[in-house]
Amino acid sequence: MGTKDLHLISTHHKSLVLQQMLFKGTTAALSGATRRTLKLVSGGGQRGHSFITGDNFGLTEDQLTIQKSALDFAKSRLLPNAAEWDRKEIFPIAEMKEAAALGFAAIYTKAEHGGCELGRLEASLVFEALATGCVSTSAYLSIHNMCSWMIDSFGSNEQRAKWLPGLSKFDLIASYCLTEPNSGSDSAAMQTQAKRDGGDFVLNGSKCFISGGSVSDLYVVMCKTGEKEISTIVVEKGTKGLSFGKKEEKMGWRSQPTTMVIFDDCRVPQANLLGKAGDGFKFAMKGLDGGRINIASCSLGGAAFGLETTREYIQTRKQFKKPLADHQYLQYKLADMATDLSASRAMVRRAAQLLDAGDPQHTVGAAMAKRFATDKCFDIVNYCLQMHGGYGYLNEYPLERLVRDLRVHQILEGTNEIMRLIISRRLLKPE
Repeated sequence: MGTKDLHLISTHHKSLVLQQMLFKGTTAALSGATRRTLKLVSGGGQRGHSFITGDNFGLTEDQLTIQKSALDFAKSRLLPNAAEWDRKEIFPIAEMKEAAALGFAAIYTKAEHGGCELGRLEASLVFEALATGCVSTSAYLSIHNMCSWMIDSFGSNEQRAKWLPGLSKFDLIASYCLTEPNSGSDSAAMQTQAKRDGGDFVLNGSKCFISGGSVSDLYVVMCKTGEKEISTIVVEKGTKGLSFGKKEEKMGWRSQPTTMVIFDDCRVPQANLLGKAGDGFKFAMKGLDGGRINIASCSLGGAAFGLETTREYIQTRKQFKKPLADHQYLQYKLADMATDLSASRAMVRRAAQLLDAGDPQHTVGAAMAKRFATDKCFDIVNYCLQMHGGYGYLNEYPLERLVRDLRVHQILEGTNEIMRLIISRRLLKPE
């Protein structure tokens, strides 16, 4: 059974069939050598606790199957290539299409056009698991999912039918375009404008730090359609007046291209407007509620992999005639990091459940989870590097890549300072 058949059956049975398909597909792809070499990623063969799968209390069998399938894919298709993608700045489209064939490009969009109709908790499990193989690639898939969800949630029947089938297969790649050179955290101060001209919008302005810039096929653009009116317009690659800046040279997330996206009298049909004019800021913020949970989930996966790698290292590396793991300070530090990872998981998964339930606290829940998890997980991988000493600083080891990739999670999808602002405003809001 393929993903295209899933909309023919009930939602519950559909998700179960998808999960079984994912598990069988990824498990069969693993060679014996890969199983042995990358065994620690899934915790297989570990004695005692696994940082990768150690906080699964309360998950259903279906959710555990989804998690396992994503871990297997990360282990077989992402982890063996992550260092090379980072070093050579390779955007792994082929591997992301493989992920899409397993349902990972349309996790929480409707089945009608190829989506899986799973929840945000299942998505969190997927992105965390994929990040144990490659944080940067998992993060890009999370952005792609956010764009697909926006089109699915706010687009017309015609827009959904036009774009979602390609997005669900990763035949079409999407980018989210909100940040501008002079409008970062203050996103409402954007300057990109779209003026009506006949049956079209004419866009002028630019967006910066856009993941997938110059490669993506669809750009979900927030822009002003009036003095105090922000709207969301989908701009297709190849549109006259659409161009791109240079490929940015970044500290991390090097397996995905980042550029400016420039609009110079870029003429787009008014049929590409998502929802109603003036609803764009609301759409963008709703997208970011889920995006913050997703990026925090990627931090969880990177930190879990870093901890698993470090535990193995300190048990074999000897100094002062005994393993590093026998030094009490490192034992205590490992315990603290494990506690921080577990607490971060609890917050992220709770935030996902709040969003799934439509709870009024879901925005502040997402902000809390994103702030806490991305800060704690960066600290975890940074100290994992420290425990490796000079070896951790070498690119032959994964720790320095994890540090570089997780650092940006404290900045994007709203800086962690803005997360504190969202939280404090809610706490001080009059009842």
